[in-house]
Parts: sequence; C-alpha cells; structure tokens
Amino acid sequence: CDRCRARKTRCDGKRPCGNCASKYMKKNKLKSIEGIEIACFECVYSPAKRRGPVPGKIGQVRKAPEPMHDSSAYSDVVASAANGNVAAATAFGAGIGGATPGMDGGFVGASADEQQQLLALQQQRQMMLAAAGSGNANLLGLGGALGAATGEVPSMFENAAGLSQQQQAIQQQINYLQQLHAQQQLSAMQTTSGGSAVAMDTSTTTPSSSSTQPQSQKLQPERSAKLQRNTGPVSAAAELEDKKAITVQKNLPLLSRDSAYGNRLRSYYHLSVDELFGLPHIPSDEDYVESLDGGASGMTAKTLPKSHKSALQAARFAEIALGALVHNEVSLAMELSNASVSRLKQCIVMENANRKFLYEVARAYFLLGCFRAFRGDMERYLKYRRVCMQHVSQIEDSESDKGPQLLVAAISYLDCWSYMVHNADENKLPSIDDSIPRLENGNSGQASSTSAAEKEYGVCFATNKIVSDPQNQNWMQGAPPIFLNNEAPLNARSLDALSCAFRSCCDQANGRFAQMAEAVAAEQGGGDVASAQAANGGGDVSSSQEITATTSAVMAHENELCSRNMVLSAFTLLQQYESATTMPNKNQGLHLIISAMDAFLENGDEDESGGFTDSQIQSLLSVCNTTIENPFLLHHGGPTYHMISNAAILLCHLLNGMHAMRASWNGAGSSSDDGDRAMEAAVFEEVYDTFISVRKLLNIHRRKLPVKLRCHGIPRPSMEGTAAPDKPFIDLGETLMCGCRGCQGFVLMACSPCVAAERARSANMKREIEVNREGGEDQVELDKDLNYLEAEFDLDDDALLNMLSRIISN
Repeated sequence: CDRCRARKTRCDGKRPCGNCASKYMKKNKLKSIEGIEIACFECVYSPAKRRGPVPGKIGQVRKAPEPMHDSSAYSDVVASAANGNVAAATAFGAGIGGATPGMDGGFVGASADEQQQLLALQQQRQMMLAAAGSGNANLLGLGGALGAATGEVPSMFENAAGLSQQQQAIQQQINYLQQLHAQQQLSAMQTTSGGSAVAMDTSTTTPSSSSTQPQSQKLQPERSAKLQRNTGPVSAAAELEDKKAITVQKNLPLLSRDSAYGNRLRSYYHLSVDELFGLPHIPSDEDYVESLDGGASGMTAKTLPKSHKSALQAARFAEIALGALVHNEVSLAMELSNASVSRLKQCIVMENANRKFLYEVARAYFLLGCFRAFRGDMERYLKYRRVCMQHVSQIEDSESDKGPQLLVAAISYLDCWSYMVHNADENKLPSIDDSIPRLENGNSGQASSTSAAEKEYGVCFATNKIVSDPQNQNWMQGAPPIFLNNEAPLNARSLDALSCAFRSCCDQANGRFAQMAEAVAAEQGGGDVASAQAANGGGDVSSSQEITATTSAVMAHENELCSRNMVLSAFTLLQQYESATTMPNKNQGLHLIISAMDAFLENGDEDESGGFTDSQIQSLLSVCNTTIENPFLLHHGGPTYHMISNAAILLCHLLNGMHAMRASWNGAGSSSDDGDRAMEAAVFEEVYDTFISVRKLLNIHRRKLPVKLRCHGIPRPSMEGTAAPDKPFIDLGETLMCGCRGCQGFVLMACSPCVAAERARSANMKREIEVNREGGEDQVELDKDLNYLEAEFDLDDDALLNMLSRIISN
C-alpha cells in the first residue's frame, strides 16, 4: 500500500494490510477490526510506477562515446588545424554534443551552467598545457577548441604538450558534459515528437552510436528477462528467507576476531552482562574441534558439521547483539538477534549429542532470553529460558567442565528480575506450558548417590536435576543448590547465594505490604478489598500471604539461609575466588551487589538521628561511586539496576535527615560542636555530589528501558536548596515509584499505612499514564520504525519457538 511504500516497510498485500490495521487499532485503542469499513484504515493501493531507464537507451548515459571520426576526416582536420584554420576544426565539431565554440569564447547550443562548466574545464586544461612548456599559442588555442568541440585532442597535440593523466581526466569530464547535453537534447526531441523517437535508431543522433548498437541489442534480452523476473509473482516466504540470508551474510564479518567493530561490540557485552555471569568464552572453530575429541577423529574446522558451526555462530551473534543493545544500537541489536535465531534453526540436536554442542546451543538460547528480558518481552524470555534448560537437562556434570553450573547460576540471578517484577506471583506470568511443555523430573542423566547435604536441604546438586525440578520451571526457587554444592565454581556459588538472598528479601517485602494492606482495611471499616489492594501496590492480598518455596527453605534453615548470612557467605566465597584465580578481574559486579545488599540489610543505629550507621553510609557511597566509574554495570542481567536505584533513594533519606539536622543548629556552640558541624557539612557535600551524579546516570538509563522495567523516577533536590529548613531537601513524595513492592518499600520508609496506600495508588496511576504516553501517537518516528522492525523480527522468533514446541512435544 502507499503508506508501507512511503515508510519502506513490508506490506502483506491485504485490504487493509497488517501495518495499517495495527496503526488504526493502536490509535483508537481497539483489540479487533471486525465490523469496521475498509475506508477507515486509509489503506490505499496506487498503481506502481516502473523504474529504470527508458527502453532503447541502455548504455548511453554512463558509457563514454567512441571516437566520433574516421581516420581520413581526422587527418584533414589535423592538417587544417596545423595551417591555422580554426573554422575547419569548428565545422568538424559542430553538432557533436550540441556544443560548438563560439566567437566570444563560449559554446553555441549549451546552457549557461554547461557553458560555465566547459569554460572552466577548458581554462584549467589550458593552464596545465602552458605549465607543461608549450610555447605555441596558436597550437594551444586550437588544441583547447578541438578538445571542447570534438571530445578528443589529436595525438600530435598531446605529444607536444605532454599531457599527464590528470589532464586526461579533465578531458574525460568535458566529454561527459557534452554527452549529457546530447542526452538532454534527445529527450527534448522525443517530447516534441510525441514519443515517436523512442524507437528511433541511435545512429540518427550521434555517429558513435553505431559502435554501441550491438551491445544495446545484446543487453536488451537480458534486461527484459530481468524485468520479467522482478515483476513476476514472488512468494512471501521466499522473499522473507532471502532477507534473512542477507541479514546473516551482512553481519557475518562481525563474528571474525579481526573485525574491530565486532570486537568493540563484544567488549560491551563482556563489560556489562558477562562481567557478572562469567560464562566461558565462546571457543573458535579450531578450539571447538580440539575440545570435541582431542583431535583423534581428524576433524578440522572446515569439516565441522553444519549444525555445530551454526551453534557457535548463534552464540556469537547473541553476545554481540547484547553488546549492541548495551551501546544503545537497537536496530543493529535486533538484526544480530535475528541472525542468531536464523542460525539456531539449523541446530538439530539429536539424541546422545556431544555435551560441548549441547552447551553451546543452551548458551545461545540463554543469551537470546537475556536479550528478550532487556526488551521487556516476558513471554519469549520464559520460552527461551525453558528451551535452554531443556538442553542443559541432557548434559551430565563433568569435573573438567563447569560451564553448565555457571549457566544455572546465571539463570538463577536473571530469574530474580522476573521474581521481583511480578512480586513472586506465578499467576501473573504468561502461560507457556502449552507451547513449551515443562521438563519431566525423571532420571534424565547420571544416577549419582544422594549426599547428606542434598537430603538435608531437599535439593539435588546435579545440574540436569536442578533444571528438571518442577518448582524451577518458571523461576528458581527454594534452597540454592549451586551454593550448597562444594564442587561448584566459587563465583557461581557466590552468585547463587546472592540470588537466594534477593528472593528472600522480596518475600519479606511482599509480607510487609500484605500486613500494611490488612491494617488499611481495618482502619477503613474492616475488609475494604479495594483499599487493601491499593495498599498492596495494586496486587492481590491473598497472593502476597502465600509462603513461597524460598521462604519455606529459609524458615527451615534460618541460621544458614537467612539473607544476612547468605550475603556474608557470598562475600567469603568471592574472596576465595579472587585469591585462587590468576586473572586480573576486579569482579566489580559481585562487589557492587554485596555492598548494596549489605547496606539494605543492616539495621540503622537508633542512637543516631539520621538512622544510618557509618558502615551503611560507606556501603551506599561505594555502590553509587562504582556505578559512576563503570556505568555498564547498570546493564547487568537481573535486578542490579533496581538495587542501584534503591541505593540512590536511601541517599535521599540521608540527605533529608542531614538537612533537618543542620536546620536545628543554632548560632551558639562550643569549639567541638563547630568541628562536628564542619565534618557534617563535608559529609553532606560528598553525599550530595554523589547523589547528583548517580541520579543523572539512572535517569539516562531509565529512558532507554521499556516502561514496565523502569525503576524509580527520582526527583531532583529543591531549587531553594538549604535555604528552606522547614521543607525536605528532596521531596520523595514526587517520586515516580517502581511497580515492585520491594522497591516501593525504600521510598515509603517511616510512612504510615494510610499514607503508603495513597502513594502506592498514585504511583499506579502515574505508571499507567506513562505507559499510554510512551505508546501513543506522540511517539517519535524513530521509535515507530524500531517497533515495526521488532514486530517483523518477532515473526522469526515465533517460528523458531513453534518449531521447538513441536520437537519437544513429540
């Protein structure tokens, strides 16, 4: 249709087409187009205009003309020119190109612009000839006239003037301008004659056309056949497959280790997502072949099976897609993700497949799940996650390969984001059991003996059993199996311990909101369900009171699995890992999460008026300063961004408390009081500078995220500053709160249940307004194009997931 042609997007050819229908439904907030007239969609199909040159004129514009003379005529002109007869040279060039040298130095038959161009080129050529040492003025003038009129200078003049290659290039430009003018004259003749000159033989317009006529006749059947192929019926599926192949081939050079741009995208991935997960590097084809059988089979990188090559390329495409997304190159990230999907379609996993092959396929699906999580696509994230676990369930643990355990620990931390966003309520998750069935909890792997720790905590340490556990099908729950396994990598154990502590904190926050909802209902007449749900952040009160598997495990082993002890254990494991490894890795991501959790879980000092201990303030400043030094940490897969936002909220509370304390000071005081006040002022300035910097970074990152993934919109300090002692320095009542109850608790500290309920209700309304504004008609053109591109690539993801659904179901 005309709209799709103007936007250069694919049109399905329906009436109305899919793009026009979706635009109309979004504009009018409809869910169906049944019963609506076609004229309302403004989907118009105009006749297509055929592109390309006019038939019969192939090769005239771009092909330089052949010599426009025969040898005898040429010799006569040269002889006449040698005798000073300029008129003979002029007569020879008359009508050739329509530009003839005039008496005033101009060119007869050329337009004003063309005369200026020809004269400029002629003067430039004459200057170069003069610089070459030609002393014959008549020869110079005649050579310039002949060059402009005939399109070629006789060889005797070239030898005399010593023309260089640059001079020949200028002569070619003169030839091209003359030829272009001839084309314009021919078009004018065709217009005046009513188009009858279209079929006229080109020999009637220029003497040089006789040499190009056989070539035109030779190219004409090829052009006709090409036009016939282009205008013929082409299936949509074939066109789509061609476009996918073009996308893959276009981005394939980025996978090379010699590609500077590909290495840059890969570094973004390693500095952000993989900085925390620490997954093994994707091997090269040679290293992969060596790891399969140690080179015993004689297989080389060139003879590697296609499915194995596709698995490696899919993982590489997925990691640089995440790198492009971190660098805010969204359109390129979508193309790379689509290329990864195309490669995964060629990865056919057979029974008893090699564990290296299974791990690379599982890793590719996990990275695609990360990509979908960053885009806020919860349904496809859950599907890719389950497909990844399906492949991990076929891998047996090995002493020499800890990749599957690292992958499970990464899945556990990424699940914390989903756990927090949905407030630990599985009923709010999209149902994917019909498309990607749950994994069977059978003996699909090694039959290892159960250890005492596995019996005590009710878990299994084997990775294929962990992913097959029924309670882990939507997100990881219960006791942390990787942390409890002493044979697992130290960094994976530390990350799994932090994941368990985070889930436990979310459960505690949900329980506090449920109690607050009951208190509000009791104050407002006993049992007002609407008020209770508003105080509960808009959620169901009964779902918040359910005891999760994580809470049950923590309550059964409180001394070992409580949040505070888990954070301390994670820090100890991280220290052991750093002392044992030889890599100069700072592990800033793990240190940041440990510092944030330490500040959140530490009880405030009741003796201090501010309510914050010195170690708590140091932890908060450490979190914010680390983020300022390395903003890529905001792109961790999981709840790291929300932790940093809540740390900034706690800095707001600290600044408000210090501001109130400074307002209570009077003018009198001892010298020791003056010293304390100076120290307080220095701390206030340090905290204020840190807050301003981290707030700017958080706001920039927040605007890049989908609305449902955004954490707090933190207000700026009062414009009056410290000049208004009776007002808070930062009014947290203006905060656009996150939808997670755990995050809302940081903003609503020291608030009564009624005030908290009112603020939660206001936050829900503001989020709805923000969602409507982001997806409304005021959306910028770039975002609309990205949405169309994403919708187009989503079809490929759905095709892959549907194929996997049939394979897994059978």
